[in-house]
Amino acid sequence: MKILRIIWRFLLLAEVVLVAIMDFFFRCAFHKKNFHCLRGLWLQRHSRRALNIFKLKPQVAGQIPSRGLLISNHLSYLDILVIASITPAIFVSKKEVKHWPVFGLCAQMGGTLFVDRERRTQVSETNDEIQNALDDGALVVLFPEGTSSSGETVLPFKSALLQPAIGQTHPIFVAHIQYALDDGDAGNEICYWGDHAFFPHVLNLMSKRAVRATIKFAPFKRETTDRKELAKQLRDEVLKLKNAAV
Repeated sequence: MKILRIIWRFLLLAEVVLVAIMDFFFRCAFHKKNFHCLRGLWLQRHSRRALNIFKLKPQVAGQIPSRGLLISNHLSYLDILVIASITPAIFVSKKEVKHWPVFGLCAQMGGTLFVDRERRTQVSETNDEIQNALDDGALVVLFPEGTSSSGETVLPFKSALLQPAIGQTHPIFVAHIQYALDDGDAGNEICYWGDHAFFPHVLNLMSKRAVRATIKFAPFKRETTDRKELAKQLRDEVLKLKNAAV
């Protein structure tokens, strides 16, 4: 049954990707105006279709943001699909994702902003891109942990990409995502971290009967102009969401 489930879901996912690419060229590829909004809506449509393959409909709590900066913990490549399925958004991701098979192509088409954290000049450029997207009225999603984890805790937040949150009028929100499996260990079979290899991880995930996801949102009030202090405050708020009842 698991093998049949993997094959069937692989075929469904291939169909989703093919339709998404065709839809992109019709709706987004040649439109310069409303760039970020169009990309966010495109990603939302096809994220919902992809999550249906895994029988995943996120359980949502709190105020869903539609613009501004959203700060979230990071567990898996599924995080992007889950958030995008709930609200149109532009994501900030590490440069390596750009070269992932299929997923990297979809990330590029979705308007993802890629950053090389090892290059300070490139970080500054990404901050400018984040600011431009915010000024366009988009919701920009940032994972300040800088990497994914098993979900046992929230890793310390890096402050390098928080400059657009300093002294701005754009709203800021925090979010916490968690996953569950009835037939497996979510910390290892949904969360993508450590030494996991992409393709074996995806194939194993496709074998699962159903994936459950819970995401909690909350508005955040900035009270400092110091990036490092802001990073600490944001992490504290995400931890509060982690421990809050749905």
